[in-house]
Amino acid sequence: MRKTNLNKIMTKGKAMFLAYDQGLEHGPVEFNDKNVDPREIVKIAKEGKFNAVIFQKGIAEKYSEEIKKSKVPLIIKLNGKTNIRGGEPVSTQICSVREAINLGALAVGYTIYLGSEYEPFMMKEFAKIEEEAHKIGIPVVVWVYPRGKGAEKRKKSELMAYSGRTGLEIGADIVKLGYNGSKKDLKWTVKSAGKTKVVIAGGTKTDEKNFLGQVKDIIDAGGSGIAVGRNVWKAKNPVGLSKKIKKIIFGK
Repeated sequence: MRKTNLNKIMTKGKAMFLAYDQGLEHGPVEFNDKNVDPREIVKIAKEGKFNAVIFQKGIAEKYSEEIKKSKVPLIIKLNGKTNIRGGEPVSTQICSVREAINLGALAVGYTIYLGSEYEPFMMKEFAKIEEEAHKIGIPVVVWVYPRGKGAEKRKKSELMAYSGRTGLEIGADIVKLGYNGSKKDLKWTVKSAGKTKVVIAGGTKTDEKNFLGQVKDIIDAGGSGIAVGRNVWKAKNPVGLSKKIKKIIFGK
């Protein structure tokens, strides 16, 4: 097993990722006439100096030329679902590790819905992905989101820390999770994740001041950074906001 190299998608243990997997997860309702075009996202990622951009395999393939020219590192999400199907959440694999690498990915990602009745299935699928990726030597990012009947009666603070610990226990290099707004809880989450890097999801669109405050909380609590989508590419000045985020995370 080769040692994974996080330096290709992180800077001294810190990260600023631009996420754009919402087209599958939420549908095009999130987009306007400008950001519906993946080329606009690649442009923001390049000009905003993001550590990596996150796409599903279709965009990675269809816009491979633009991605290569931008020289922004690529993370490909290996599983996905729509929001049309009801019931307990489950996200299945739609791209292999080998296919992602052939498309230029320097890391791969996978979502697990903690508390869903399908959690064991996703855990098993992730295990195979993690083993294959680490044999090749590329990092694995796990999205851990508590959803489903099993998570309904648990406290948000407990679930956030559990999400972080899950990332460590299943062998992820980076765990991406939601922030409950408590810096104290996030500090415990980071500690619970051990040597697995904690990156916070950007979440739903909010005002710039509130969002930048959350980014500061993340860094103050020991988090490694942010994987942001809508709060950047739905902003009036995406590149300008990206520079503000970068200053908080990297201090420059």
